[in-house]
Amino acid sequence: MTVKPDWLRVKAPQWERVGNVKEILRDLSLNTVCEEASCPNIGECFNAGTATFLIMGPACTRACPYCDIDFEKKPQPLDPSEPARLAEAVRRMQLNHVVITSVNRDDLPDGGASQFIQCINAVRTISPNTTIEVLIPDLCGNWNALEIILQAAPEVLNHNTETISRLYRRVRPQGNYERTMELLQRSRQISPSTYTKSGVMVGLGETDAEVRQVMEDLRAVDCDILTIGQYLQPSQKHLQVADFITPEQFAAWKVYGEELGFLQIVASPLTRSSYHAEQVRELMKLYPR
Repeated sequence: MTVKPDWLRVKAPQWERVGNVKEILRDLSLNTVCEEASCPNIGECFNAGTATFLIMGPACTRACPYCDIDFEKKPQPLDPSEPARLAEAVRRMQLNHVVITSVNRDDLPDGGASQFIQCINAVRTISPNTTIEVLIPDLCGNWNALEIILQAAPEVLNHNTETISRLYRRVRPQGNYERTMELLQRSRQISPSTYTKSGVMVGLGETDAEVRQVMEDLRAVDCDILTIGQYLQPSQKHLQVADFITPEQFAAWKVYGEELGFLQIVASPLTRSSYHAEQVRELMKLYPR
């Protein structure tokens, strides 16, 4: 794999704190995208006592060539105890903001919407002051399933765009750029009080103009929050990095995003979709709905 530049170096985590979070996760038999997707910020987030919970997994029904989540295992039936275990982890970790994401479950008629609802309700019951962000798959365009999730009233509905339209067939072959935009647009229409969010990876061969076009497309569907981060190759079998984007370029995109009207934009080499997600609580105070 290509040698990473200095700005992608990550500080070594404080393993005592990391170990405490891992102990909670193992005790409650929970998966996190932090571990399953080999996130470079795992040390920082675990040190801070946070994690992004991965439900209905860890096996995924899609084989996106950028992602390190396992797609070779057979997906298992939904576990009815998972929502309660997740809520207990939120309580033990004393989370003010929790991010709940999932693998793609194209094998389920509702794409897993019912499990999202159960998890949201369980967290609301045990930790009513915790704000909830759901990072959902595209549900294969099942808009009834999307409405079901939004009826549970998560504060943030996140769905990642991942890359520019031109690269979708190579990077996200089972996804659809237009469907992603429609999902975000419908989310705003169904639940105007919910903040919508999306994330984009760069370094896969896109141009500056194409990144700006994605940003414009997201604002056209009234997306509130955007994250932009550097794609990193998880292993030799995954897509190669085409470019390492400089911090200066990320800073320029952040400025452009603010000009376009995003309520919040986080753009840096190590930014990931759930990185510093708890900052949305401050956003909600500034732009209440």
